[in-house]
Amino acid sequence: MTGCFITFEGGEGAGKSTQIERLRRRLEALSQSVVVTREPGGSPDAERIRAFILEGRAKALGPFAEALLFAAARIDHIDNVIVPALRRGTHVLCDRFADSTRAYQGALGNLDGALIDSLERITLKGVKPDLTFILDLPAEVGLGRAGRRRGEGEGADRFEGEDLSFHQALRQAYLAIARAFPERCVVIHADRPAEEVEDIIWNALSERLPRLTQHAARPLDVA
Repeated sequence: MTGCFITFEGGEGAGKSTQIERLRRRLEALSQSVVVTREPGGSPDAERIRAFILEGRAKALGPFAEALLFAAARIDHIDNVIVPALRRGTHVLCDRFADSTRAYQGALGNLDGALIDSLERITLKGVKPDLTFILDLPAEVGLGRAGRRRGEGEGADRFEGEDLSFHQALRQAYLAIARAFPERCVVIHADRPAEEVEDIIWNALSERLPRLTQHAARPLDVA
């Protein structure tokens, strides 16, 4: 039996890392094997691409070039981390995945939807999340959290540094993804205490776990 692939999406400061760690602890308490990873990154080569992107060095190349860089990192991440873990029966909890490209470079970079679809087919090779939690909160709240997390004197990364209107549009892009894929996406209102968000996520996962287990038991269609 393969593991379940669960992704967390949302704007800056939504609390994805916090909730992934809390879910990891809960699953491991039930003797479940879990791998925590992130995008861009997650594998050595993908982490190098992550640094290049988040330092803003790819911004001048435009959204299509950024999407290609994300795709290159994702291919390495899938091949070397995600698929091997799933085949071992390990659950994968990932901080961002393909929905981030669809939101950031697709909706906000104005890349054609058909282009994003084609890029996903080439990149994902049939690997898709069993469940996606979209952590939703007002953009100004998330940016405030992100700023406090960085601390004084530390600059914002490539995406955190965009203006408020960008992040407000990003929020709407994620909500549109949730509406387009309701069978996979669960919107979690993240503007509340972390413990409460954790419980809501756990309850949602518990309701869907039988379906996810049945789905994940099918062989992976990966070359």
